[in-house]
Amino acid sequence: MAKSEIDAVTAEFFAAFDNRGGKAADVARIRRLVLPGGVIVKTGPEFAAYTVDEFIEPRERLLSDGRLVEFSEWETSERTDIAGDIASRFGEYRKSGILDGEPFEGRGTKTIQFVRTSAGWRIAAFAWYDQP
Repeated sequence: MAKSEIDAVTAEFFAAFDNRGGKAADVARIRRLVLPGGVIVKTGPEFAAYTVDEFIEPRERLLSDGRLVEFSEWETSERTDIAGDIASRFGEYRKSGILDGEPFEGRGTKTIQFVRTSAGWRIAAFAWYDQP
């Protein structure tokens, strides 16, 4: 049961960025999926650590201002380890969209740390690495 709940939270997380077919991305749902003090890290040359709001605000803008359209990202493989009320997920993902009129595709790896709360499984932290 815990694995299916974690799978559902993960799917909802990836779906938050989807603006295909003219629908509005619902990046604000990240505030419900990630704990208020959650830690979000992007690795690589543009290394950055974000609070939940610092992560959401520029992505809401990018996904709603017309610069990034037909965007989605999805998990292609994952490994989830669960021990009581904590879990760790390591997954590969792909993404595609049209940025500034140019189609693009990418892929990378995300690691997500989950905790079980009274409201169900939530994300305590996540980090990602985009393949160059």
